[in-house]
Amino acid sequence: MNIAVRWQIAMLLCLITTINYMDRQAFAVAGPVIVERFGLSNTEFGAIGSAFLFAYGIGQVIIGPLVDRLGTKRSFRLAVIAWSIAGMLHAIGRGFWSFFSLRALLGFTEAMNLPAAIKAVAEWFPRAERSMAVGVVTAGIGLGAIIAPPLLGWLIVAFGWQWAFIVPGAAGFVWLLIWNARYDAPETHAGISGAERELILTDRDAESGHADAPPLTGIVRFLRYREVWGLMLSRLVSDGAFYFFVAWLPLYLAQERGFDMTAIALSVSIPFIAADLGSLFGGWLGTRLIRAGWSVDRARKSIIWIAALIVPCALLAVLAESATVAMALIAAAMFAIQMKASSHFTIPADLFPARDVATIWGLFGAVGSLGGTLFVATAGWVSEHFSYTPIFAAVGVMHLLSALIIQLMIPKIELIKQ
Repeated sequence: MNIAVRWQIAMLLCLITTINYMDRQAFAVAGPVIVERFGLSNTEFGAIGSAFLFAYGIGQVIIGPLVDRLGTKRSFRLAVIAWSIAGMLHAIGRGFWSFFSLRALLGFTEAMNLPAAIKAVAEWFPRAERSMAVGVVTAGIGLGAIIAPPLLGWLIVAFGWQWAFIVPGAAGFVWLLIWNARYDAPETHAGISGAERELILTDRDAESGHADAPPLTGIVRFLRYREVWGLMLSRLVSDGAFYFFVAWLPLYLAQERGFDMTAIALSVSIPFIAADLGSLFGGWLGTRLIRAGWSVDRARKSIIWIAALIVPCALLAVLAESATVAMALIAAAMFAIQMKASSHFTIPADLFPARDVATIWGLFGAVGSLGGTLFVATAGWVSEHFSYTPIFAAVGVMHLLSALIIQLMIPKIELIKQ
């Protein structure tokens, strides 16, 4: 079957997002071993996770405009080399401060992935297909988390915890060889047909791929838009839910449900399989609704609200006596979180032309990472001094608040005339 070039690009972006999330998931999977070996407390473990997210947020503010200047191809080339090296260096970590520093370095270098990927979606896909393309890209988040526990768990048991960091880092360099050979902008890609090029370019602002990107200081000019504040606040209050499961689920299962490393490796993937299904279903549904005649605004907001109403399953999970029931409810919450993300993460490309998308996404993602930083750190302190119940309760309401902010602060999702 001949797959259209734009969907081949989406698959490449999904693959690097998978590798990216394997890199960041490695510390969570190895967490029970590292905590025991180096005598880390839950508070210290949470602080290490927050170092990643804080640096990731700062990185997105700086790197978003840089992606708009360098372009997608060069941006990924630089980023993958940097974060692969940073990930592999974790193998020489020896305690709290070394892991804290290495997680911060990894967070900063990985910050380019999603701004560059969403920019590529804005450049390569007509508006009606963007939520599906974003769903494919964000499916890589779940795939990374699905693959990481069994693969990295096996590497830890068979060869030692260091290999959980070495192998994903090496995978980044392999992907880079494919990327350099296969990626170009749609205007110049040698493998694209005339019909596909016309489909892509006629749905895009005529100057979006050619106008000069705003300088780094120019990000301030976007803050005059109410919609940008809505985007940022909606991420600030919601990202902590997903980051909590990424950073804490293996340790939660070990501490509260009595899982050993083998059980963690076999079960942690389940919620992330559900997350991937949510990404793909949400993306497919958005495309289907728009092609059926729904406005972009109506389609995006309907999916966001439906998903937000499912996320409170998380609270029931922590109260369940059965570990099986708890995992099923966590999976339902993760399905809904990523179903919402397929539309939520597409909104910057709906509101702004492709030339500005990485800059907007940098702001959007940075504030989300700040929220995640605070939540992951707080989760460590709360779980150590109280229990996991308040954390799961907060996860249950975060996306409802996010949906409300979108509804109030982005009255209509459509291209902003600048």
